[in-house]
Amino acid sequence: MLETMQLPIEYIRYTRETMGEELFSRYLHGLDNEPPVSIRLNPLKAHRGGWKVEGGERVPWCSEGYYLATRPTFTFDPLLHAGCYYVQEAASMFISHALRQYVDKPVSMLDLCAAPGGKSTAAISAVPAGSTLVANEPVRQRASILSENIQKWGYPECTVTNAYPRDFRKSRLMFDVIICDVPCSGEGMFRKDPKTIGEWSQQNVEKCWRLQRDIVADAWACLKPGGLLVYSTCTLNTRENEENVSWMLSELDGCEVLPVHTEPEWNITGSLLPGFNEPVYRFIPGISRSEGLFMCVLRKVGVSSLQARTLKASNPDFEGFKVEAHCKHVKSPVVPLSYQQAMAYLRGEALTLPPDTPRGPVEVSFMDRPLGPVKNIGARANNLYPKEWRIKTTHIPNEYEAILKPA
Repeated sequence: MLETMQLPIEYIRYTRETMGEELFSRYLHGLDNEPPVSIRLNPLKAHRGGWKVEGGERVPWCSEGYYLATRPTFTFDPLLHAGCYYVQEAASMFISHALRQYVDKPVSMLDLCAAPGGKSTAAISAVPAGSTLVANEPVRQRASILSENIQKWGYPECTVTNAYPRDFRKSRLMFDVIICDVPCSGEGMFRKDPKTIGEWSQQNVEKCWRLQRDIVADAWACLKPGGLLVYSTCTLNTRENEENVSWMLSELDGCEVLPVHTEPEWNITGSLLPGFNEPVYRFIPGISRSEGLFMCVLRKVGVSSLQARTLKASNPDFEGFKVEAHCKHVKSPVVPLSYQQAMAYLRGEALTLPPDTPRGPVEVSFMDRPLGPVKNIGARANNLYPKEWRIKTTHIPNEYEAILKPA
């Protein structure tokens, strides 16, 4: 995988100093190993007990998470496109565990930097029914990817927006839970995505921690008293992690850090900043079975004079917002497809359905899970699968290699 000499000298120096020799040695060894592959089941579509993961091993901090023995070609699995599971790095699933510890009634949530949607889908799956989620992504192209993943996940009351954090602050919208998975220097992704090594610099670390504080300050203004803010990065240094949390505690009114229950065998590392002993959670490759991640949960105490309002696309106060998608469930006749038919559908091809299929809008499915709509005109069914979602590869396996199977 990686050789130590490929890492920037400055990065090696300060990371060794931050971790200490023992942790750093284990981390370097971990970089030479293949990254683990993991997926998270969708409780709406592949609930536990009804489905099993072929060769899967449970992710201990997420009841829907599973490690896979090998990395399959996920593109060729219709159940992925149906939203039955999400391919997600195991450490990122820790948000499910944290939210389940503290959220026991329906809440309004905002994921402020949400693309591609992993933490958004994990969060809405972890909280009680009746909760709402605004999944926001400032970058337009990434917002389109987020919209696709949110729609496929299929939970009601999810809205995707394309706005900046300051737009939410100006709107005076208030939320019970805000997720700030902030842009970062990406040190935790070096093993999984080696090109991030070439993008790393000390200057970028400095740029990131300043941006992260701006984002959190905007988010804090939108958090209801008693509400939770989940702060996370996919980097390992203390500048973007513990030092930012310390800044939050000193600069944000009514800010406190909450502990999250863990088990020793999960091998999650606490604070690496001398003198800072608040409960924070760091996943380090080679130590935890995951890529790199830092996360903490903060609560806002005190009283606010701001009044909560509902997000409406027609409200002139929300000029900076662009509503991308809202999950809806539409009932139509359902026609099951074979594997080859399902892949043809996902490529955007027209289908020939059984002669007794009703004319008009029809839903097609694979293994009893809806894939999307077609319009049956008799001799053929016109494909209505969104063009931007379609599979572009023409090579399709002859046999279906199942990742999920009914139990």
